[in-house]
Amino acid sequence: MADGPPLPADLPAIQAFVDSWIKQRAGYWSPLSQYARLAEEVGELGRELNFRFGDKPRTAKDASGSVMDELGDVFFIVILLANYLGIDLASALNATLDKYTRRSER
Repeated sequence: MADGPPLPADLPAIQAFVDSWIKQRAGYWSPLSQYARLAEEVGELGRELNFRFGDKPRTAKDASGSVMDELGDVFFIVILLANYLGIDLASALNATLDKYTRRSER
């Protein structure tokens, strides 16, 4: 971060960093509000991907966006939601990778 401490590289440390950051600001929203915001951010990511790689042309009224910015927004909200719910994202990711590995071995 340009005006703060550097972002940690591992996922558990990132979750702790974001937890500290959000608590110094407005604090956590309810899980349902976070989910609504996640849906909004995923929609913005989809819109940007459609402009870049899909059939929808960007018009003058469409603000120029960034896939990186939208993915960052989605990641941020996922971290906030996981933190609020007490979910370790590294463990969740490991479980998901195991699930997909078992599916592909069938």
